[in-house]
Amino acid sequence: MYDKTIISKLLTCCSSRPRIQERSPLSEETASEMESLFKVLGNRTRLRMLHAIVRGGELCVGDLAEEVGMKPQAVSNQLQRLVDRGILGSRRSGNHILYRIEDPCVVTLLDQGLCLLEESVKRQAGMMEKRELRESETS
Repeated sequence: MYDKTIISKLLTCCSSRPRIQERSPLSEETASEMESLFKVLGNRTRLRMLHAIVRGGELCVGDLAEEVGMKPQAVSNQLQRLVDRGILGSRRSGNHILYRIEDPCVVTLLDQGLCLLEESVKRQAGMMEKRELRESETS
């Protein structure tokens, strides 16, 4: 598990940068780089692994494989993509390599992604309820 200092750091994403509303429009190059980043993050296995690492702190391949129900070699391949992007860092501890979140923005992004999903589900349920109510009123 992460201690409170590390959690605080991980929840502080891009605090020194201007808010998105204050930034210049995205250039083609920046949009392309963001698309590439979201492609790496837009994988259910990698998302589950990232969430497990956020919850557990540093984890080794075996623990991650168990957490996501995959073979260690498959997990290792996915971890390498995240390490290559600088999203994860690693360190050796005895015979194990432990992986950790390197970029605090990832924690914020995962949290905001879950929030967006939950709010979207609520909105969809509300829309279906309204539709059913209208249909019952016209019947």
